[in-house]
Amino acid sequence: MTSNSIKKLQWRYACKKFDSSKILSKEKLEILKESFNLTATSYGLQPLKLVVIEDKITKKKLVPFSMNQKQVEDASHVLVLCIEAEMKSEYIKKHFNRVEAIRNTSRAILNPYETALIAMFSEKTEEEIEGWMTKQAYLALGNLLTVCALEEIDSCPMEGFEPQKYDELLGLEAMGLKSVLVLPVGYRAEDDFFSSLKKVRKGVEQVIIEL
Repeated sequence: MTSNSIKKLQWRYACKKFDSSKILSKEKLEILKESFNLTATSYGLQPLKLVVIEDKITKKKLVPFSMNQKQVEDASHVLVLCIEAEMKSEYIKKHFNRVEAIRNTSRAILNPYETALIAMFSEKTEEEIEGWMTKQAYLALGNLLTVCALEEIDSCPMEGFEPQKYDELLGLEAMGLKSVLVLPVGYRAEDDFFSSLKKVRKGVEQVIIEL
């Protein structure tokens, strides 16, 4: 018997045409926000922010910077996954202060780990750190795609956009952020041709290696 989770993942596809009249409920949107926040990230540092766009005018302005993909305009909301513009030691210290406050963990335990992470990141180039943060954004994207499927929210993950143009239009630089991924979400249009196509995947036996 196919599990409900697998059925939902089979239902999911990259939506090419959204029904612009259908808007996500506040409850559904909160689920996506919480899911983003609960995403696993390396060292638990969460070097990410999620920009949620509902404003119709803003969405329309983003279309030319999105390879003219209409999903950006027609989706209920556009989620822009962003990374921190830089990773300084102060950011890492704030993370460990948060761990101390929430878990009441002793500084005797936290300090060596904090010192080691600060030293490790200080040895990395800006390009290496940005690459690492971008990988964390992909973890969040994968999590959001799965949650969207489970909640029967349509989505379309996008790498095809102009990050610098997004950053300028949304004022992300002033927030210390850089856009790296875009995820329009909402509900598929009834006449989206792609919704009826069979999913093309290799067989499980071709992608799984059991040792």
